[in-house]
Amino acid sequence: MKTQTLTAEWAPRLLSVLRIVAALIFLEHGTQKLFGFPPRMGGAAIGPAVFTLLWFAAVIELVGGLLLLVGLFTRPVAFLLAGEMAFAYFIGHAPRNFFPALNGGDAAILYCFVFLYMAAAGGGPWSLDHARERRTVERVVALR
Repeated sequence: MKTQTLTAEWAPRLLSVLRIVAALIFLEHGTQKLFGFPPRMGGAAIGPAVFTLLWFAAVIELVGGLLLLVGLFTRPVAFLLAGEMAFAYFIGHAPRNFFPALNGGDAAILYCFVFLYMAAAGGGPWSLDHARERRTVERVVALR
């Protein structure tokens, strides 16, 4: 099998794998903030106060992570999550230190750019967006 054929076949599938893995790990941040699972080191209290900045971030991470996991509304959700991560970096990490490795913001930067890529590339073939798009095309073809 040629490398080009292999790349053309697997690149879209690996986009779906990237989306699923990133969503699972990101979703964990939302469940940790809202429900205390998985438990934090030191046993911090469960959940931030309702309608605080941290609470909104947790809700966005939970809902956005779930939508991204199944690949529903991938582009707008990924764009929103990229913005949340940029905001989190500049509000929570950058003031601590200039260098991401020292301010703990390297994950926020990485999430930001992974989500920005997904906002442009979509959810891949293993997503509900792809299934919905395929169904729409089939309906249009059937109407002709």
